[in-house]
Amino acid sequence: MVGEGVLFECLENQAVTKILIVNRSHYNLAHPKLTEILVSDFTKLEDCKDQLKGYDACFYCAGISSVGVKEDQFTRVTYDTTLAFAQKLLALNPGMVFNFVSGARTDSSGKGKIMWARVKGQTERALMQLSFKGQYNFRPAIMKGTKGQVNVKTLYKILAPLIAPFYPQKTLSLQQVGRAMINAVLKGYPKQILEVDDIEQLAKQ
Repeated sequence: MVGEGVLFECLENQAVTKILIVNRSHYNLAHPKLTEILVSDFTKLEDCKDQLKGYDACFYCAGISSVGVKEDQFTRVTYDTTLAFAQKLLALNPGMVFNFVSGARTDSSGKGKIMWARVKGQTERALMQLSFKGQYNFRPAIMKGTKGQVNVKTLYKILAPLIAPFYPQKTLSLQQVGRAMINAVLKGYPKQILEVDDIEQLAKQ
């Protein structure tokens, strides 16, 4: 859902000239800016490393829900896979900016009692230690999809419009998230961890 919304914003933004989406399954969209490669395992990228070279930024929006998932599986997807992917891209593109979609209420200490928040916090901390040109962790809360998206779960379609009016300070559109990510690359931001208000502010720049 987040990746698709960010992709739509990148396709519309004139500052973005070339987009590569790295997917496990084919995304049915044709656009002059857009190229796709399919990989079954994000930790094994040797066969496509030449295709991953020459990019200014990675907007890492992959992940899974923690609902019904044990900690070892959630850690493998959220921490191990993200770090392996980031390290490979860093070796290929040392001047890259790496944006990671985390989540509101992520535990920055990486030691708290809530499993998903702890693991995401550990992931943020590890990414911030890497020597990217820039590395930013985005923590959106309630998100509204963009018109035309196909990867929006029914739950989000129903609940987001109902909840958003009561929590406007916690609500972002995926257009805002995408714009903020693009602006992080173009202009930078003084914080590496961006909460909802930071994302909103950066999207306006």
